Amino acid sequence: MEMKKQQVMYEEQKKLVQQQAQTKAQMARYEDELARKRMQAEHEAQRGLNSELVKMQEESSMRQEQLRRQTEEQIQAQRRQTDRERAEIERETIRVRVMAEAEGRAHEAKLAEEVNRRMLIERAGLEKDKWLSAINTTFDHIGGGLRAVLTDRDKLVATVGGLTALAAGVYTTREGARVVWAYIDRILGQPSLIRESSRGKYPWSKWISYKSLKSLFGKKAAQEAMKEGRGFGDVILHPALHKRIQHLAASTANTKAHQAPFRNMLFYGPPGTGKTMAAKELSMQSGLDYALMTGGDVAPLGSQAVTKIHELFNWAGKSRKGLLLFIDEADAFLCERNSNVMSEAQRSALNALLYRTGDQSRDIVLVLATNRPSDLDSAVADRIDEVLEFPLPGEDERVKLLSLYLEKYIAQAGTKKKGWKSLFRGQQDKIEVKNITEDVIREAARKMDGFSGREIAKTMASVQGAVYGSKQSVLDADLFREVIDYKVAEHQQRKIIAAEGG
Repeated sequence: MEMKKQQVMYEEQKKLVQQQAQTKAQMARYEDELARKRMQAEHEAQRGLNSELVKMQEESSMRQEQLRRQTEEQIQAQRRQTDRERAEIERETIRVRVMAEAEGRAHEAKLAEEVNRRMLIERAGLEKDKWLSAINTTFDHIGGGLRAVLTDRDKLVATVGGLTALAAGVYTTREGARVVWAYIDRILGQPSLIRESSRGKYPWSKWISYKSLKSLFGKKAAQEAMKEGRGFGDVILHPALHKRIQHLAASTANTKAHQAPFRNMLFYGPPGTGKTMAAKELSMQSGLDYALMTGGDVAPLGSQAVTKIHELFNWAGKSRKGLLLFIDEADAFLCERNSNVMSEAQRSALNALLYRTGDQSRDIVLVLATNRPSDLDSAVADRIDEVLEFPLPGEDERVKLLSLYLEKYIAQAGTKKKGWKSLFRGQQDKIEVKNITEDVIREAARKMDGFSGREIAKTMASVQGAVYGSKQSVLDADLFREVIDYKVAEHQQRKIIAAEGG
């Protein structure tokens, strides 16, 4: 019994130990679970804190970037304002200086004019006395002759009859010559629509005109210059466009030689890019005569426009060499016929031109020039075989143009020999050029982006005026840059005004 009792107690103690061990294991697992959950909660909290920190850093970076951009925009705005104020100050300074120099020149001219006036008055007094004495002597002789005629009746009758016959002959000759000349002018003369032509106003003009003789004997030299790439005079074109015009000149010359039909052309591009001068050179290199008309001259003719168009083409067809007819501002009367602004006379003139150009011609090359090719009538565009774009000159072309006009307006100023005309107009002062290097010219060409050839020529004329407006006729780099900057600012202002007007 004791042993059983001990055994029961042992069994109970054993169960108690096992229960305690299970309880401890459960407590350990529970504590581990709690520790794991606590660590997970701490990790989640840390992750959330990290994401908040990253978000705050991103927002701070964005705010800093926005502040930087605002600051930079403010700096740029202040810089632009400063540049505008500086340009305005420079323009005002140039204006004041030019006015002061002009006033000084005007004062000097006034003093010189006063001296010249006194000398002229003295000379006129001497001349007056001389002529008065000569007139008195002449009238004395005339008075004696008149007295002799009036006292003799036969001489008086003969004198009156002779004067009457002389007056009648003069009147008849004058009126007859006027009628004959009007007939000759209508038959042989140049049409009124032609503003300029290499043929001359009459068939015999080319034999008595110095300009025509010069172009006649200088044609071979001009063709050689074209082959060497320098045949456009004051027109500097893009090399690709220059090469294409050379090709067209050669093909046009071969077309005339083989009696094949000519090809009509369209030149389009901004104003002042050399379309008219290129057409002149094209006609010269191809061996054709040249004639220029303006589209704006057709509208004022009204109902006479059709007749004048036919007269023009009849006159052009008489050229033995073939004629290049250049129509500048072609959109003025060759615009779309559906346009409401076109009058009936303009529409009739357009139809007349379309009728005369319906078939390919062996006598006339039609070259149209316009700034807005989209305005041309579709039937006119159908007559065009070659289309050439004349863009604004690039940097290399602007460098060449600046060098060309620097030589023409500055370096060659005052170098011509004095002639009899200089006695009345005075001799142009010679200009000394200092420190105008290739780098200075290229710098100016970079600034003048968007300038046409005509604008560059006018700019160099302004440089010449600024040189003559200074105390000494000297052009240095500072004065050159000053005028270029002023003209660039003026060009930008014109673009703004044109954009606002548009």
